[in-house]
Amino acid sequence: MYDRLINRRALVAAFALFVAATVPSFAADPAPAAAPPTKTLQWLRAEDVEPGQLLPPPAAAASPEQQADLAALRDVIRTRTPERYAQAKWDDEHEDASIFAATIGDGFNLSALPATAELLKLVQHEQSVAANMAKRYFLRPRPWAVDTTIVACDFKLGKPPLTSYPSGHATLGYSVGFVLAALIPEKAQAIQARAKDYAYSREVCGAHYHSDTEASHALGVAVATRLLTLPALQSRIEAARRELRTARLTG
Repeated sequence: MYDRLINRRALVAAFALFVAATVPSFAADPAPAAAPPTKTLQWLRAEDVEPGQLLPPPAAAASPEQQADLAALRDVIRTRTPERYAQAKWDDEHEDASIFAATIGDGFNLSALPATAELLKLVQHEQSVAANMAKRYFLRPRPWAVDTTIVACDFKLGKPPLTSYPSGHATLGYSVGFVLAALIPEKAQAIQARAKDYAYSREVCGAHYHSDTEASHALGVAVATRLLTLPALQSRIEAARRELRTARLTG
C-alpha cells in the first residue's frame, strides 16, 4: 500500500509538471523590448533637408529611365576589375572620415585631432539623418530587389529593400568631403575626387544606381553647406582649422 501511495504521488507530481510546461501562462507577458531610438537632427531643421524640395524623384518602376539606370549598373558590374571590386568592398566597410586618410596624408589621424573629429562626427550624424529621411520618403527598391541576378557586396538577409535612393555611403562621402575641402583648401580637388570615387564604389558594389549616388551628391553638399554657414558652429569650425594648421595639414 505504501508503494502504491508513493507511485500515486509521483504521478500527480509528474502531471503537474507537464501541465506547467505545456499550458500557456495567464500571467501578463513581459513588456516587449523598447525599439532603439530613431536618430534626429541636432543642428539642422527638417525643412533644411526636406527630400521633396532638395531631390528630384527617382525613376519610376519599369520606366525607360529605370531601365537605363539598371542597364548602366549591369555594365559597371560586368566591366569591374577584381582590384576595383576589392576597393568597393573596403569602402563599404568604412563608412566614416577615415576614407579620406590616404588622400589627406600622414598626420590625418582623428584620434590626435579632437576638434576636427568632433566637427566631422556631427556632420556624419546630420547627413545620416538626412539620408534616411530621403530613403523613407522615396522608397526606391535596391537594384538587387529589381534584378535578382545582382548580388551586392553588402547584401545580407533581412536588409531593407526600399533604401536605394539616395545612397547613405555616398551622402557621407560627399558631405564629409565637402567640409574637409573647406578646411583643407589646398587638397580640395583631391578630396572631392575621393568623395566621387567613394560614391562610385556603391555602383561597383552593385548596391546602388548611378542616379542614387548623384542624389547623394546633391544632398551631401546641401547638408555640408548648411552646416558650414550655421552661426552656432563657427567656433567649432575655427577650432578644427586651427588644429589642422597646427598639424601642418593646411596653411
